[in-house]
Amino acid sequence: MRKREYLQSVGGDISFKFYQTPTDFVVDEIPSTEFKGKGNYLILHVKKVELTTWDMIAVFAEYMAVPAQKIGYAGLKDKHATTTQYISVDASYEQLLKKFYHKQIKILSTTRHSHSIRMGDLAGNRFSINLHFVDNIDAGKIEKVARKIAKDGLPNYFGYQRFGRDADSIQQAKEMIQGELFIEDNKVKKFLISIYQSVFFNDWLRDRVMLTLENNETKFKLLEGDVYQSKDGKLSTPKIMPTNDYESKKVVPTGLLCGRDVFRARSEAREIEKEYDDEFLQDKGYRREAVIYPKDIECTYVKKQTLLNFSFSLPKGSYATVFLESIAGKNYSAKDVKAKAKK
Repeated sequence: MRKREYLQSVGGDISFKFYQTPTDFVVDEIPSTEFKGKGNYLILHVKKVELTTWDMIAVFAEYMAVPAQKIGYAGLKDKHATTTQYISVDASYEQLLKKFYHKQIKILSTTRHSHSIRMGDLAGNRFSINLHFVDNIDAGKIEKVARKIAKDGLPNYFGYQRFGRDADSIQQAKEMIQGELFIEDNKVKKFLISIYQSVFFNDWLRDRVMLTLENNETKFKLLEGDVYQSKDGKLSTPKIMPTNDYESKKVVPTGLLCGRDVFRARSEAREIEKEYDDEFLQDKGYRREAVIYPKDIECTYVKKQTLLNFSFSLPKGSYATVFLESIAGKNYSAKDVKAKAKK
């Protein structure tokens, strides 16, 4: 897998450490809808610590004696973190859940809604991450470049978490696609297909970032034939490059997640895109925003601990670690953030 390249960073004169631990990495889900307060579904706002979303769902399923498929959720949250998210269950379990207890899961609040939560029913996520070994001068540099990235846009790479601890799932995905590996479990097959698509996307995005840098630009360079996504999710390939709409963030360029029944780029943009396309892949294809804009950045510096608490919001499907990589100007892996170093 090729290195993720970025448009801006604080450069090599600064470094910081961050760790995916429950105290240093906090994620709060931002729902895409306002729950009505009435209906046949119970919405639980839950906090989990050191558990995957699937692990948490399994705990609730066992407690209520229902299939896990009966529990709705909007997205998957990190295991090595403290995270909050919303799940939905049939309202008939409301009384039973009042007695629920688990040392790694807490129900923060409940409300009612007219339908269950479905995958993708979230606007984004709010992150609060502690950056360690930062002096006050470097803290200022980090905040400055973070706000610059938020203004000009962040390349929307899939983070290292997407590809497994040692990126071993990439090889499995390629072997399955080529018919060299048989996978019976449909969930595993779907996961490996998404890995395959994500590798192509990241490699395409890297090429486009490098093209931008070669032109000495700090904002993602647009090409004739790019496919754009509007705020309401509609895709288009305008005949005239929508520079003004892009500058005002009304539209964003997108990259291909290869597959069937998907909008493909044209002209100059297609020349690069086709190098990272598999037109024979029978699974559904998608478009993904090439650029995102982090919002609501807050930085709090604790001098005695040489710690900078860095908070921000990202759209759904985007990775906080990618934002941190962009600031640091380096790539991270699971090994880099696993254990907290002793001071």
